[in-house]
Amino acid sequence: MSYSQLKAFHSVALHGGFSRASEKIFLTQPALSEHVRRLEQDHDILLFRREKKRVHLTEEGSQLFHLTKRLFEAEHQINDFLSEKRSSVEGVLRIIVDSASHISGPLRRFQAEYPDVFVTMRTSNTQDMITQLRAYNAEIAIGGGITPGSDLKQVHLGSTPIIVIAAKDFLPKKTTSLTFAELSRFPIVLREQGSKTRQILEQEAARRKIVLTPVMEVEGREAMRDIVGSGSGIGFVSDAEFGYDDRLARIPISDAQLQMEETLFYVAQRSELRLIRTFVEFLKADLETTA
Repeated sequence: MSYSQLKAFHSVALHGGFSRASEKIFLTQPALSEHVRRLEQDHDILLFRREKKRVHLTEEGSQLFHLTKRLFEAEHQINDFLSEKRSSVEGVLRIIVDSASHISGPLRRFQAEYPDVFVTMRTSNTQDMITQLRAYNAEIAIGGGITPGSDLKQVHLGSTPIIVIAAKDFLPKKTTSLTFAELSRFPIVLREQGSKTRQILEQEAARRKIVLTPVMEVEGREAMRDIVGSGSGIGFVSDAEFGYDDRLARIPISDAQLQMEETLFYVAQRSELRLIRTFVEFLKADLETTA
């Protein structure tokens, strides 16, 4: 096993094929293929399934790719350390959130201070966020009520109550709040398994021995809002995520303190990666400033 063989394998896995990897690392495709072939041959292991012009990682290839992500990220950390005195911070920061509303303000200020950092953001549920962090498919996750393992670090961002949302003409007129028991009278549009909002709701219902009536399960907050907005039932979001939607009414739950804790997470082993460290330090300072 050599560095060049691992670099060749990692590049092919990262870019999804020999041709793209060849362009990215400026190595001819035959040379790249030979490095990977030797790695497989020397260790009697199949890393890629080759189907016409496409390649797919085998199970062993996926396991090795997870390890090479750590290896080449450590290489980046070494480069960062050796060039620490550079004034600019640059790179791609991948963020997964349950809702962009929790980070939009700080992120705008971060990008104003660090214009050479390109941010990608996608939404997901709590369970998937942790999976993607641990697979090194994102640097930062921001979600509600995650119980971290010892491999994760966290920064608490605050908490907001969970509220009911409904189409404006769905609930009886003059409804300004609902008790938790009253929720059982209405059809409920649930988020997917893995949603922390859903988990909190179901735990409270079980604690009170109240049977709720789900009529639909949808994946993603926006899909849930659309279904609720069409009048199919009531849904639930944290108050900070309600935003503005002229289809929906915001209804507090009068006798339950259901709180959504919002927390930033990152992998402890990656805490010295310059881009992650810079963002976390900036966010902590921003929270103190805006508190």
